[in-house]
Amino acid sequence: MPIKIPDKLPAKKDLQKENIFVMTEQRASHQDIRPLEVALLNLMPKKIETETQIARLIGNTPLQVNLTLLRTNSYKSKNTSEEHLISFYKTFEDIKDKKFDGLIVTGAPVEQLKWNEVQYWKELKQIFKWSLTNVHSSFFICWGAQAALQYFHKIPKYRTSKKLFGVYEHKVNKKDAILLRGFDSKFWVPVSRHTEIRKSDLDKIPDLQILSESKETGISLVRHKKRRQIFSFNHSEYDIDTLKNEYERDLAAGLPIEIPKNYFLGNNPKAKPIMRWRAHANLLFTNWLNYYVYQQTPYDLSQIH
Repeated sequence: MPIKIPDKLPAKKDLQKENIFVMTEQRASHQDIRPLEVALLNLMPKKIETETQIARLIGNTPLQVNLTLLRTNSYKSKNTSEEHLISFYKTFEDIKDKKFDGLIVTGAPVEQLKWNEVQYWKELKQIFKWSLTNVHSSFFICWGAQAALQYFHKIPKYRTSKKLFGVYEHKVNKKDAILLRGFDSKFWVPVSRHTEIRKSDLDKIPDLQILSESKETGISLVRHKKRRQIFSFNHSEYDIDTLKNEYERDLAAGLPIEIPKNYFLGNNPKAKPIMRWRAHANLLFTNWLNYYVYQQTPYDLSQIH
């Protein structure tokens, strides 16, 4: 939450330079408060697991959020019961005439498919187009981020030589980036993907700014300077045992998989995983929700365009 200060307080400039959320008395006196409307388009197979991870992060703020769960209508989930989907999820048709303060689009285990081979690609493109006029700020995760960059900027994804899998150290590229306010110079993020987005393609789009990257796994966080869009190619939302479950699943299926890096104590898959990303995950989503959504969204949702 922002701190309210007198309009002419000398500390105002210093606080703003440090990306401290401040609100002048004049602005505070005209501010109306209402719950934030955030939609979560959940493309992951285990929807209950993913919705819990995201809800935990956006619920770790003093802000009141109404969370609307969305699923695609053009693909029937095989890992989540129809009863759960009917009870708690809406489709694009249900909400296409509504407006939202925020939209989160998850990743999906389809990254090795071509775009038009994804069963719900056409529907997803409709949602991306809709988000430009009906959503104040969007947060795209992993394959969802790759898909959004492909739709909005025709940026391709590339197959990596092997699966990038583990918890990797990342650096802050833009120290004054509000999205990374409070971050250490280096921080850890879970990674689980077979594809990547390359800096050479991002550099061709002046409105895209790289906020964070890793020497081992490449680009991590990107923002659009004008559209309030965030692209995160990794999984800050993961629980402590998510990578462990993925590793054991692939082993059982006979798939080629290495022990996730920097994850198990002593690199021993029989040992407990080490949680080293929770604090920065909370900061990331809190900063997005506070600054990109709460601080900027209009009180009247009909004004979003």
